[in-house]
Amino acid sequence: MHKEIRDILDIFTEINIIPRQSKHEKQISDRLMAWAEMNGLSAERDKLLNVLIHVPPTPGYEAKPTVVLQGHMDMVCEKTPDSPHDFSKDPVKVLIDGEWVHADKTTLGADNAIALAMAMKIAVDTAIEHPELELLFTVDEETGLTGANGLSSDFIKGKILLNIDSEDDKKFTIGCAGGRDTTLSFPVEYRPFPESYSLFKISVSGLTGGHSGSDIHKGRANANKILGRVLDRLEKKGHIYLVSLSGGSAHNAIPRDAEAFLALPGMNSAPLSQIESFIRDLRHEYEATDANLSVLCEKISKTADQVLTRNLTKKIIHTLLALPHGVAAMSSDIPGLVETSNNLATIKTDSNKITILTSQRSSVMSRLDAITRRIESVGFLSGSEVRTGNGYPSWQPDMNSKLLKKCKEVYRKVHGEEPVIEVIHAGLECGVIGAKYDGMEMISFGPLILDAHSPDERMSLPSLEKVWRFTKRLLKEI
Repeated sequence: MHKEIRDILDIFTEINIIPRQSKHEKQISDRLMAWAEMNGLSAERDKLLNVLIHVPPTPGYEAKPTVVLQGHMDMVCEKTPDSPHDFSKDPVKVLIDGEWVHADKTTLGADNAIALAMAMKIAVDTAIEHPELELLFTVDEETGLTGANGLSSDFIKGKILLNIDSEDDKKFTIGCAGGRDTTLSFPVEYRPFPESYSLFKISVSGLTGGHSGSDIHKGRANANKILGRVLDRLEKKGHIYLVSLSGGSAHNAIPRDAEAFLALPGMNSAPLSQIESFIRDLRHEYEATDANLSVLCEKISKTADQVLTRNLTKKIIHTLLALPHGVAAMSSDIPGLVETSNNLATIKTDSNKITILTSQRSSVMSRLDAITRRIESVGFLSGSEVRTGNGYPSWQPDMNSKLLKKCKEVYRKVHGEEPVIEVIHAGLECGVIGAKYDGMEMISFGPLILDAHSPDERMSLPSLEKVWRFTKRLLKEI
C-alpha cells in the first residue's frame, strides 16, 4: 500500500474513533478545529458547528482560483441486530480485508469521513501542489443537509467546489435530486388489555436495506411495509390490538428491521401458522433481493397493561399499507435515472404518539411537491397530524461547465479512459450550496463505496488510490 494511502487511512481511523452520529457532531467539530490549530492553519466555524479550514496555496499557485474541498462530518449509524456497538461512545472499528475496508458489524462511515481524511492529508502534505484551499466540513448531511442549509452567504469565498461524497471512482456526478421529509403522527389511544388475549412480538429482519437514493431502484424489501402487510393478514384472521411498533433507523436508509408488539385472541402460541402461505409468498417475492428475509413471532410472558384501541390499530395498519415506497417515476430525459421516489423510512412509538416518517426525492421539484402531497393526503385521510419539512433543492446539471471539462481532461490523463458523467437520485449538498453561492461550479466524485448506510458498507482501496491520484493532479492543473 502506498504511503500516502496509508496516511489517509490513518487519518480516517482517527476520525472513526470519534462518535459522529447526525446531530451529534460537537466532538468531531472540536477535533477538526484543534487539528487546524495544531497544524498552523486558520479555521472558523459557525453556530451550527460547520468548520472551514483555510489552507494557503503552495508557491507558484497564488494566482490560481480558490478551491473548496467539501465533505460532511456525520455518518449513518446502522448495525446488525447482534452488534453491541454504541454509536454514542464506541469507536467504529476500521478493518482491512484484502482490497476492501469495512467495519465490524456496523456502518464504516467512509460516507463521508473519507472526504475529510483526503482533504486533511492534502492540507498538511507539502509535496502536493495546489491553489488556496478552503476545507468545508458540514454537519448533519445525512438527516436533512442541515449544515449546508445553514451556511451563511459569506462563509466561503471559493467559486470552485469539489464535493468528495460520491461512491464510484469511474463517475463524476453533476446533478442530484431534491428531497423532503414528511411525518405522520398519531396521538396514542389506549384501552385495557383485553381478556383472553395474549401478548406477542412480530419481527421482520434479515433484509438487505441500503441507501434510499442510490439503491431505491433495486426493488429491495422495506421492513416497515412488510410489517404492515403481515399485521394486515393477522387482522383478517381476527381482531388484533397493537401495543407498540417500530422500524427503520434513518430517513435515507431502506429499513432492514421492524417489529410490533400486539395482543392476539386466544392462547395460540404460533399465530403465524395461520398465514404460513402468505409468509412463503413474501419470501418468494423478495428471494432475489432479500434472500434472508425473516418473519418471526414470539409469545411474551409479561402481559401489557393496555393496548391501542381497535380504531387506532386499524388506522396504523391501513396507513402502512397505503403509504408508497419505492420508485414513483423514471426520468424521461436521462435513461435509467430514477426521477421520483419515496422511502417509508421509520416508525416510532413513545408514550404520547406513534410517528411514521417518509422521505421523498425527485429531480423535478414539481413532482417532489406532487408525491409529498400524495403522502400528506394519506395522512389527512387517516386523521394523523401531518408535518412536512422544507427539504432541499435539486442540483441541475451543467454539461458546459468549465470545471467538468477540466475534470474530464485530467481523468483521461491519469487513468487513460473516459469518466462516466451522471446525475444521481441521491441528495448531495451541492444542490444547497449552489443555491446559496451564485456562480459556484461544482462536481462530486469519490472512491468506490458499496452498500453505504448499511452494516455491509465497504470501501475499495484500489479505488481510493485512483481517486487520490486524480485529485492531486486536478489540484495541480485546475
